[in-house]
Amino acid sequence: MHAKDILIEGYQRVREEVHAAVGGLGPDELAARPSPDANSVAWLIWHLTRVQDDHVADAFGLDQVWPAQDWQRAFALDLPRHDTGYGHTAGEAAKVTVASGALLTGYHDAVHAQTLGVLRALAARDLERVVDERWDPPVTLGVRLVSVLSDDLQHVGQAAYARGLLGLG
Repeated sequence: MHAKDILIEGYQRVREEVHAAVGGLGPDELAARPSPDANSVAWLIWHLTRVQDDHVADAFGLDQVWPAQDWQRAFALDLPRHDTGYGHTAGEAAKVTVASGALLTGYHDAVHAQTLGVLRALAARDLERVVDERWDPPVTLGVRLVSVLSDDLQHVGQAAYARGLLGLG
């Protein structure tokens, strides 16, 4: 198995878990928070998808799906255009509400499709390309893709846990 195949498998598992975490929940359930400072399922799924969109697009020199496919307008959030949720306060996180779970999964599926497209085209040597020199050592594409995958898995797990704490199945 090639490294890109492992990455593809990992990102496909994220997509499956996103659909499981969101499935069957309405807008109020998606916005519910286990405590006033906790993140909602909606925020967690939106955030993990925004980070994947932002980081993968940047690493490959692509447009983000969020503005390019008009998801920003569809969500109509009272947040800055390129906000990914990083560093959000509880009040800012509470602004992330959705009209339906289909909106969250639709955006995630669009980002997932872009991610799979670039992963399928990878050669092993591509993973060694430096994509961020602000760190010591500089971040390679392989490290960035694993970092995003790790972040996605953590947040989708948190979404599943929040769903359980709220008694939503």
